[in-house]
Amino acid sequence: MPRTLITGGAGFIGSHLCDYFLRLGHEVICMDNLLTGDIANIAHIHHQNFLFIKHDVTNYIYVEGKLDYLLHFASPASPIDYEKLPIQTLKVGSLGTHKALGLAKEKKATFLLASTSEVYGDPLVHPQPEEYWGNVNPIGPRGVYDEAKRFAEAMTMAYHRVHAVDTRIIRIFNTYGPRMRLEDGRAIPSFITQALRGEDLSVFGDGSQTRSFCFVSDLVEGIYQVLMSGESRPVNLGNPQELTILDLATEIVRLTKSRSKIVYTPLPQDDPKRRQPDISRASHLCGWEPKVEFSAGLSETVAYFLDKLA
Repeated sequence: MPRTLITGGAGFIGSHLCDYFLRLGHEVICMDNLLTGDIANIAHIHHQNFLFIKHDVTNYIYVEGKLDYLLHFASPASPIDYEKLPIQTLKVGSLGTHKALGLAKEKKATFLLASTSEVYGDPLVHPQPEEYWGNVNPIGPRGVYDEAKRFAEAMTMAYHRVHAVDTRIIRIFNTYGPRMRLEDGRAIPSFITQALRGEDLSVFGDGSQTRSFCFVSDLVEGIYQVLMSGESRPVNLGNPQELTILDLATEIVRLTKSRSKIVYTPLPQDDPKRRQPDISRASHLCGWEPKVEFSAGLSETVAYFLDKLA
């Protein structure tokens, strides 16, 4: 039976990974300090092959027994989180990644780093291929997350080159679905929560900035395929379908049958104007591409938020 450790396993994506690997027949260790994760995300798991460990991965990580795979997903991942938790964000990207890589080296486990499209910053190349080095403001408010992930990638490649650790790097573009937090701060959960509460939807700038949204089940499938691929170079995972934030807000108002109005607020500093993945590498590597239609995924997400707000 393969044994897999998922750091940040009580988070939005991490909890879906716990479910996925249990279905595959793995023994799953979920590690999370619950800073931004939520025990409710894994409360439904009653499985003999599942273990939850509350632990801050910036401290030494000890796991008894063998380990085949280590997926490092521990990190705040929303602008409101890394605005409130800048030092913790930097520490988990640096110290946490170092500790996780050390454990993978010791156990001879395959290591997968959850990186982000934020390593591209406010991109000057569109869509963004993995070869693009990015346009990041290292001292801006978003820099704590961007640079933490860029450092984590560099550390991962160093362990791959120097210690021959079997590593993977995935760059995750905007992902959505059930188990996102109501007060997450990102566009989809914010708009859905505001619409369901009958509040105005707050659109930054004029809403012309774009994002590309991938449903969580598609992302999880992509993560597994990259993990099994043997590819050590970074791989973009996301949905290439580009959408303006204003169109997103309008669609959520329509879908929720809300009477909410759309209001415009100032753009945050260094907010990317366009964000769209080039997924050619993932497609050529393992034939991966998103399958869930945006309207279907959005409907499932709205249903989850309705239940949470009930």
